[in-house]
Amino acid sequence: MRSSPESRTSSNVSDSAGADNGGRTGRIFNIQRFSIEDGPGIRTTVFMKGCPLSCVWCHNPEGIAGRKQLMWFDVRCIGARDCLKACPVGALELSSDGMKIDREACDGCGLCQAACPAGAIEVVGRDITAQAAFEEVARDEAFYRNSGGGLTVSGGEPTMQPAFVAELMRLCRDAGIPTALDTCGYCAGDALERLLPLSDMVLVDLKVMDEARHLELTGVDLATVLASARTIAAAGKPVWVRTPVIGGRTDSEENIAAIAEFIRSEMQPVVRWDLLAFNNTCGSKYARLDMPWELEGTGLIEKQHMEALAAVAGSAGCEVHWAGVTARESDGD
Repeated sequence: MRSSPESRTSSNVSDSAGADNGGRTGRIFNIQRFSIEDGPGIRTTVFMKGCPLSCVWCHNPEGIAGRKQLMWFDVRCIGARDCLKACPVGALELSSDGMKIDREACDGCGLCQAACPAGAIEVVGRDITAQAAFEEVARDEAFYRNSGGGLTVSGGEPTMQPAFVAELMRLCRDAGIPTALDTCGYCAGDALERLLPLSDMVLVDLKVMDEARHLELTGVDLATVLASARTIAAAGKPVWVRTPVIGGRTDSEENIAAIAEFIRSEMQPVVRWDLLAFNNTCGSKYARLDMPWELEGTGLIEKQHMEALAAVAGSAGCEVHWAGVTARESDGD
């Protein structure tokens, strides 16, 4: 049985500790400054750890699991073995074949990272208070003001840690920093309703419009995503829709036409729709996390195909952009 959005919570993350004074704690895996792809203007994107989806093309696989995880970088390793000695649960084993990590035993304590003299092992995921995250975001307030940018909370899935995200957004809005929520749409209704009033705009993914195909490719049902999209549209905030264009999976003209019809008939007014061409540069992340990469060897989308899909998307009645590295014509010869 598939779990509901309410039950798909980030493991080991406390989203209720601390009063509404910036003391709430969340788990993130990155704070990216000078982001220009997660909303208008120059932005800082806070990436939350934990996602209810398991998309086969996910470009940030380190954001799927809610727990802290280790990444080992073979090109940095000098074989000092200090990390093995530091691990209190014996989760690491280094041989000529590389580093073996017992991921069931590892609790992400970070002692191995601190002990490594070469920086070859890193803990992905850190716990941070809303106040501390706000202070990092606020460093670039002048850039937001001059460019029309602000904070974007992404992931992972931010609605899985609603108390932390709400407090971070509240701190930013009190400081005059615009906020954006970037969601996959597979949300508990109460979490979404809690965050929408604090969001100046929303970015929402629409990936696949065939129910069976959506379940196969993302691991969750389509109905919840569409219900969230309707709720977001009804909130009256500026909305950007985003669709990953993945060869053989989401890139048919029929799929794009179906998304366009949903946007036109049930989400107006949508400000912008981004078609995002498949990026195959994330394979190394999967290897470092001991995760299978189903799209290994998958080629890039051709430019002409992206242009054709953008033309189909035009029927949605909103501004359409496509972005991403595309294959050269000669690549298919």
